[in-house]
Amino acid sequence: MSKHNSERECRKLTAEFFQGKITRRRFIHQSAKLGLSAALLSRLASVSYSASGNLMDSSPLAPNESPVTKEREEYLKSQPYKDITINVMALRSAVGDCLEYHAPRWEEQTGAHVNVTKIPIDTLHQQIFADLTTGAGQYDAYQTAAWFYGDFFTANEPYIVEVAPFLEDPKYPYWDPDDFLPAMKRLYTWQDKLYGVLFDADAQILYYRKDIFENARYQDKFKSQLGYDLPNPPKNMKEMHDLASFFTGWDWNGDGKDDWGIALHAKVNEQGFFHFLTLAAPYVVSPNNKYFYFNPDDMKPLINSEGHLRALEDYVKFLACGPKEQINWTLPEGWALFLTGRAVMEATWGDLPTLAQDRAHSSVQGRVGAAIIPGTTEAFNPITGAWEKYPNNVVGNTNGGSWHCVISRESKKKEATYDFLAFMANKKNAFFNSTNGWTGVQPGMKYEYFPPIGTGSIVEWENQGWDTADATAYLEAYYKNLILPQQQLYLRIPGAAEYWHELDARLSSVLAGQTSPKAALDDIFQAWEQITDRYGRESQKKLYAESHVGTDNRTP
Repeated sequence: MSKHNSERECRKLTAEFFQGKITRRRFIHQSAKLGLSAALLSRLASVSYSASGNLMDSSPLAPNESPVTKEREEYLKSQPYKDITINVMALRSAVGDCLEYHAPRWEEQTGAHVNVTKIPIDTLHQQIFADLTTGAGQYDAYQTAAWFYGDFFTANEPYIVEVAPFLEDPKYPYWDPDDFLPAMKRLYTWQDKLYGVLFDADAQILYYRKDIFENARYQDKFKSQLGYDLPNPPKNMKEMHDLASFFTGWDWNGDGKDDWGIALHAKVNEQGFFHFLTLAAPYVVSPNNKYFYFNPDDMKPLINSEGHLRALEDYVKFLACGPKEQINWTLPEGWALFLTGRAVMEATWGDLPTLAQDRAHSSVQGRVGAAIIPGTTEAFNPITGAWEKYPNNVVGNTNGGSWHCVISRESKKKEATYDFLAFMANKKNAFFNSTNGWTGVQPGMKYEYFPPIGTGSIVEWENQGWDTADATAYLEAYYKNLILPQQQLYLRIPGAAEYWHELDARLSSVLAGQTSPKAALDDIFQAWEQITDRYGRESQKKLYAESHVGTDNRTP
């Protein structure tokens, strides 16, 4: 290869590296194959590649940001936050670890320091609002769940600040909220104002072992026992239940042990209640009813409707298709059953297919199928009190925390705090987060998806260690879930954490066999009534109604 061609090829590689399209390891490996010297690599790596406008693909002063503005490059020359310490309260989990991972890189660029305090999920809400409501102001930012949002706006002045003024200043790390998928952007806003800075983008879909579903012997066995072709993947809840039952109690993975039809996790205060909400949605939400939690006319809970009851009764049936210990499992324990090849299905977050790419802890890379949550052929309309038949009623969701940071109004270091949060939201870092399983982060930006949805490429995902088929199936199903016409809209009104805690605790009692489904749902109804009265029925009704307005999730 000529010297000219070598430089051209290496410049191409370097551009891809700075744009976050290939890893450093792949960059060095491919460059070495070109026979380039360390000196030449060093010279090429120092070049800034121009992007449109005032954006550059890279800067030596901001090696962990791409793209970066020219104003940002100038700003960093002064070490703008030298000796400043910002305090962040984060969740003690993968998303908190991810936040902590980025801190040293930002500190190196800016001269500042990030002090991260990680709090267990069962006390996170309490500690956030203790800091805010007492005026203690110990923390500059909080890593919040989207369901905490309503509580940030219960005072005369919001407890958190808008990020729009920061977005207008090009000296901060570059990220563009217009890159959000609409369904996800909504979880970062309140009354059309943006308060959150990009981090996580949760939703739940169904993951399954496509190699097992495609096994001809298992297909024949299924048809012999059930009388119809093995559904690959299941389209409705009956098919999902049939598959879960069929694959339970025999050795379909060939390791000499009996295997399972489904993996769940249901420990209280570990977000297990989201699995019920996700699977219950098509029993209640339909083309004729978008309300799942409350009647918008009077804020009476809908949770003990006939649709919710049937959903819970069917949910309980899944218990027999997994280990009995799963009612006390945390998320990682539930995922492990699938990742080690012993469960054929799991309805959960995008952590699962992402973690599946890590062969050190997964035996299923390249064998993970993905689909929207199966639907129902009959849904109960709790507003009219009638069951309605459908060919297949499917419902999308954004269930989960969609964990991200907001800035306290009490912070005396808002500029430095935003700078750190925006650094993590920069495309290079955001893409890294969403493609690496240990971060707990899922994709919410258009540039992470393949055309025609977005501008991402399969090569970018492959360079992060992904199997091509796994990445394609995951992103296609994840996006399809987010744009379904019927959506189970997210509960973000004040007190959402309390509503969901009551649901979580009583679901656990049902799964443990201590309470009947009907009694538990009736108890939740009463508990929710008390919460609504405490916060004010009329104000809750107004906010709940407003949360269901303007919910088109299609990507522009």
